[in-house]
Amino acid sequence: MAGSWEHFAHDSDIGVRGRGATVAEAFAAAGVALTAVITGPDGVAPREVVALACEARALDLLLVEWLDAIIFEMATRGLLFSDYSVTIDGSEGAWVLRGEARGEAIDVDRHAPTVEVKGATFTGLRV
Repeated sequence: MAGSWEHFAHDSDIGVRGRGATVAEAFAAAGVALTAVITGPDGVAPREVVALACEARALDLLLVEWLDAIIFEMATRGLLFSDYSVTIDGSEGAWVLRGEARGEAIDVDRHAPTVEVKGATFTGLRV
């Protein structure tokens, strides 16, 4: 992953921030930051690939859709992801994201998940 990520204090618990040379890289880094809220991403092997797609009328809304799509896939498939690839196309009013999340089944003993993320929020949202 070419981007970087960090966590920060947030009204609803913890915030995630992704940075990259492109918006797509920043979104991929935000995915890693999301995983890092739960467990160390370096301990998650990229064994399975899940395709993700979402749309929104604004980039900030697309970020929320992206993070919520990751959360949904983690919860319904019982997976954790450590690597993400993202492409973003469109313009204001019609953004489309296509991505892949790579990871593996949750192993409670090995991954030692600390929390279950419920969803992304709009508080302090910026792209």
